[in-house]
Amino acid sequence: MTTQTGHETKTSKPFMDAVKVRRSIYAISKEAVVSDDKIIEIVQDAVKHTPSSFNSQSARVVVLLGENHDKLWDLTTETLRKIVAADQFEATAQKMGAFKSGYGTVLFFEDQTVVDGLMQQFPSYADNFPIWSQQSSGMHQFVVWTALENEGFGATLQHYNPLIDDEVRSTWSLPSSWKLIAQMPFGKPTAAPGEKQFQPIDERVKVFK
Repeated sequence: MTTQTGHETKTSKPFMDAVKVRRSIYAISKEAVVSDDKIIEIVQDAVKHTPSSFNSQSARVVVLLGENHDKLWDLTTETLRKIVAADQFEATAQKMGAFKSGYGTVLFFEDQTVVDGLMQQFPSYADNFPIWSQQSSGMHQFVVWTALENEGFGATLQHYNPLIDDEVRSTWSLPSSWKLIAQMPFGKPTAAPGEKQFQPIDERVKVFK
């Protein structure tokens, strides 16, 4: 809800409020917070409106809900089982179970066909396009994360790529040019996050007027 008074615009839930409350939430459940249609709308809006270098629109996103969400964390568990020592695997299995206990997962990709095409089209910037691609993906991740938490979900950002890349592409029949960047399991929070510590802001931000 937005109201205008003179030249001032007041929003009932300011953008920075949503930014401030976004946290890594590991304790999540499968309980629905909003409809699946709302989740899809959030992701679609994020992909459509989040900026990218040269307006390349190289971001690709997959939303996994229901049994597809469960399948992701089952295949990740089995992939890790092959490389984690047996006497250390219980902790890994518990972590995978915690992610699986959530409502869904958002997978973030970058289409390397788009990135490679820009490198060829603009050779003087070639070294920068992979970097800009990662930066754009980070913005997409942040927008989706903040928007989901704004609706009442809790989420975290995980990186089991490249270990699971091939199986993810195979399982969901995704193009080989889609490079997996991150995985975001989300669900209804079942416990509050711990207190977050901040470094002195004046050591991190310098202002010259």
